[in-house]
This record gives sequence, C-alpha cells and structure tokens, in this order.
Amino acid sequence: MTTEADSSAQDTSEDVGGPGAPTLTVDELAARAGVTVRTIRFYSTRGLLPPPAIGPRRVGRYGPDHLSRLALIEELQHHGLTLAAIERYLEQLPPDMSEHDLAIHRALVASWIPDSAAELSREQLERRAGRALAEADVDRLAAMDVLERTDDADTFRIDPGLLHLGLRLLDVPIGLDSIVAAREVMLQHSREAAKELTRLFQDEVWGPYSERERDPEAVAAMKSLSAHMQPMVVQALVTAFQRTLKDELRARYSGRSTTA
Repeated sequence: MTTEADSSAQDTSEDVGGPGAPTLTVDELAARAGVTVRTIRFYSTRGLLPPPAIGPRRVGRYGPDHLSRLALIEELQHHGLTLAAIERYLEQLPPDMSEHDLAIHRALVASWIPDSAAELSREQLERRAGRALAEADVDRLAAMDVLERTDDADTFRIDPGLLHLGLRLLDVPIGLDSIVAAREVMLQHSREAAKELTRLFQDEVWGPYSERERDPEAVAAMKSLSAHMQPMVVQALVTAFQRTLKDELRARYSGRSTTA
C-alpha cells in the first residue's frame, strides 16, 4: 500500500533499478534509521528529506542519501538544535550532496557532542542494520569500537556517533584483521596529531595567555575557547585527510608514487 510520504513524492523515476539505486521502502528506511514512519513523513513535509524515487506501482523508494540525512538530523537533535535550526542548517548544504558528504558532516557534528553511550537490544540493533546480525558481524562492530558487549548477551552498549558508519561497513568486503589493522593506523596517527595540536595550543595560546591573565573569568574564557575550537580542528583534520587520501589513491592507482 502506498504511504502518504510515497504518494506525495515527486515522480522522479519510474525505474529505480541499477547499481546504488534507492531500494528501501518507507518502513524499511524508518527501521534502519531508528525513527518512526510518521517522523519520516513529517520531515518530508518540512523539506528536511528529499522526495523518494517512484518505482513500479508508484511505491516510493529511498536510498543511502536519505539514510545519511536522517543520521545527520539525529546528530543535530542530540546537540540540542531545534527543528527550525536544523532546517536552516540543512538549507545551507548543497542540494546534490552525496551520502559520503553527508557522512562527513555528521562526523563533524558528532565531534561537538560529549561522549555518551546508549544501550540497544539485539532486536533494535538488527532493525538499524536492516537484517539479522551473525556473531561475526557483532565481532566486526566490536573491533571498530561501535559497540561493547554487556553481561546480557542480547544487549549492547553502543557508540551513537559510530553506529551509522559501523553498520555501513558491514557491507564492505573487509576482513576482521584488516579492520583492526586500519583502526590501529588511524588511532596511532590521530593520537599523534592530537598531541601535537594540543602542544601547539598550550605553547602558543594557553601558555602566554595564562601568564598575562590570572583572573578566573579569563581562565574560564580560555577553556571555552578551547572547547569551541574542537569542531573547527576536527573539520580541518577531516578535510586535510580527505584531500590527502584522494591524492594517495590517485597516485597509487595511476602507477605513480607520492614520494620523491
């Protein structure tokens, strides 16, 4: 049966087949995103979600970009933004942003939010994944620090900031050993970058300032500045890494070397 969200959508396509095509019904999208169908309909009427593609029998089909946009909205809500503020935020984004670009924005927004963990049952986790999860899948998610097992075998402690990414990586044909190795590489280099940036901030900003200003209010102001700098530093690191990775892949697969 066609839903309100489906029937109100623009007739963007009569054929939704093909690689990367939208394949999710509105009910499946809601389950994967961890929201209700009513929420998706509401977001659609407010323009927060693009209309679905229209397939056979005029049934709306949703794709990865809808899922990524819902994940971004969720992060913005966790940060305390009102619906009107979220609308303004999304209006500033280019309309043709890919799911990968949306994922980067979500990662940046997640960096503003204090560390927190949530508990999900296996049933809830599988609804978010869109399929049953084997123990090998759970092992992969644990290796990525997406979840931790608890004393209850059917309850997991989840990192909300990594859940969407981790579930997407389950479909990537990468072995558990490779995931662990890649995680160690990223942790090692990100830790070194964090140490150097912290040292730079300490030596060039905090040190001279604290020597001149001993007033508690001034110290509080400097701590506030440090907190506000975090999302900007994360954005700079993500942008730099994204460009460097593209250059490295281009050089590697074009037969060139990045070293002189």
